[in-house]
Amino acid sequence: MLHVEMMKPFHTEVKDNKIRLVFAYQYFSLRKDDEVFSFIPVEGKEIVLNRDTLQVENLSEVFVFQKGNRFIRLPLYQLLLVSDVHDHLKTLIEPVAEQENSEEVMELIHALERENFERLMDDALSHRDLDLFYQLLATQHDGGSYV
Repeated sequence: MLHVEMMKPFHTEVKDNKIRLVFAYQYFSLRKDDEVFSFIPVEGKEIVLNRDTLQVENLSEVFVFQKGNRFIRLPLYQLLLVSDVHDHLKTLIEPVAEQENSEEVMELIHALERENFERLMDDALSHRDLDLFYQLLATQHDGGSYV
């Protein structure tokens, strides 16, 4: 069994429903027995996950690790099977998933605030409460949190 010694993406990108973790020298290493093999980006260098399912999508990507003149060359699907990379991926993508969730929550809150503001405006107009209508209109133009 291979164990992850260190796994820090050099670059993380979230685009559409994909999370890309790009690795570079010194940011990814594996321990095999008592030896540490360092990642070298000679073939594959990124792990692409589906943001909705959190499943790895580029399983055929080949990762190469080196110690001196010895190499470990594994396709990503095999690396996931023979190491604890999957556990480390979970900890790497949890903050990204939480960030996305918080952004979605904020968008939902803003949408609800807009709908509530529009209802208040409609209610003021339907009751011919011009004072309330102009007060709400002023709040909207003053940069209030309603819109």
